[in-house]
Amino acid sequence: MEELMDRIAVDPKVLVGKPVIKGTRIPVYLILEFLANGMSEKEVLKEYPTLKKEDIKAALMYASKCTSNEETINF
Repeated sequence: MEELMDRIAVDPKVLVGKPVIKGTRIPVYLILEFLANGMSEKEVLKEYPTLKKEDIKAALMYASKCTSNEETINF
């Protein structure tokens, strides 16, 4: 799990500090939005060939860690 989190970078000089896949300018939120809107892992990788399967898993893990202590939100 720690290895996956090493794939995420947060740098104020890159996308105003939004979490990205390390070594890219691909934000975690974009990967999550693609998956939430029904894109498969394979389709995401085709759209962004520099990504690896582990990067997608890292984005999901990052989102899980960020939301694990949040309160329920009513929509």
